[in-house]
Amino acid sequence: MSTQRPLKLGAMVHGVGHGWGEWRHPQALPNASTDFGFYKHQTLLAEGAKFDFVFIADSLHIHEKSSPHYLNRFEPLTILSALAALTSNIGLVATVTVSYTEPYQVARQFASLDHISGGRAGWNVVTSWLSGTADNFGKSEHPPHAQRYRIAKEHVAVVKGLWDSWEDDAFTYDKRTGEFFAPGKLHTLAHKGEFFSVKGPLNIARSRQGQPAIFQAGTSEDGRNFAAENADAIFVSPENFEEARAYYQDLKRRANGFGRDAAHLSILPGIRPIVGRDEAEVEDRYQQAVSLVSIEDAIVALGRPFNDHDFSQYPLDAPFPELGDLGANSQKGGSDRIKQLARDEGLTLREVALRFSRPRRDFVGTPEQVADALQAWFENGAADGFIINSLLPDGLQYFTELVVPVLQRRGLFRSAYSGHTLRDNLGLPVPTNRYAQAPLATETTREAVA
Repeated sequence: MSTQRPLKLGAMVHGVGHGWGEWRHPQALPNASTDFGFYKHQTLLAEGAKFDFVFIADSLHIHEKSSPHYLNRFEPLTILSALAALTSNIGLVATVTVSYTEPYQVARQFASLDHISGGRAGWNVVTSWLSGTADNFGKSEHPPHAQRYRIAKEHVAVVKGLWDSWEDDAFTYDKRTGEFFAPGKLHTLAHKGEFFSVKGPLNIARSRQGQPAIFQAGTSEDGRNFAAENADAIFVSPENFEEARAYYQDLKRRANGFGRDAAHLSILPGIRPIVGRDEAEVEDRYQQAVSLVSIEDAIVALGRPFNDHDFSQYPLDAPFPELGDLGANSQKGGSDRIKQLARDEGLTLREVALRFSRPRRDFVGTPEQVADALQAWFENGAADGFIINSLLPDGLQYFTELVVPVLQRRGLFRSAYSGHTLRDNLGLPVPTNRYAQAPLATETTREAVA
């Protein structure tokens, strides 16, 4: 390898697409978000190219203007459990919210996926920013932004504690003596906190990777601190290289501040590459992608980080509206970035909407040109890898067949898996069971440590 650390690649499998118009492409499957064959094909493409993981996002609230993928799609853990049986090496990462789940439930679900897949599960921790989610869970109000991150911190701590309920060698299965497990290696968490009360222990053992890997996408101040303290990998959507590098340096610094080895934290910008075999095909494919984004759809999409605010009420070609604190209790980091960009560049509403909906040119080009851009970001402190989000129906196939071989020839990306777990893929150590670190103690001492 030409570099000491390997480039990491994940694929977002997003059904009919992240936006509002991608399902209208002539080659798109309009029911892709509930077509198991589509998920299978995309996942096997990614595994064949030796990607680190596939990622399936989620949310728990829709309305009539939600994007087509959000309106009708699979629940992530269900589809990933099915895909686990068809794959051998690729990581399986699912979004699950902390604001509308119980830690015991989440710990058990991900531990199950981890066992089914042989240690390839990853949890993308989100706090849910759409306030309408509360209406689907019998809640009187959506938790404020700062409170959601306090919930997240406690929720993740409890889940990790439950994952350590059994020490790795707890199950003895001694048929001669009748001992199914060593009693001293089962531990009760006995957690009582601000938001959760969970006794435990969890009714499933640790997997071969110890604990599922933790993913997060923090952009606000609270989000960045939470990600730097807890995540193994972080998703980010920077506007350009300079912004990506600043974020990268900031999160690595924060991770060090929490006493972590920053080398074990992967910063993974989400990108939407468009690849063509030559310049003519590149431009044709780029224009295909642009044609799928109408201004009407772009205006609806712009509202999402602002809790689905209706931007159609403002003049398109007037300056971007003054929104005050709108977005502060939804996707705070993303909405603040949009408002700041509009102010800094003096953009109109139309310009802002199209800027955030249409593909940028950063990762558009021939295989060598796209590989050049990926390498530049990777080697100059802006990324540890990338999440590939396909704009065109055959986008992942073009990327895996054309760009990945270039990265492999340059020694930037693996040609074969070196391990079998997601932690192997990401170069992460297996976390030591917290109870195995200390000498055998009484149950009273164990519960105090918990």
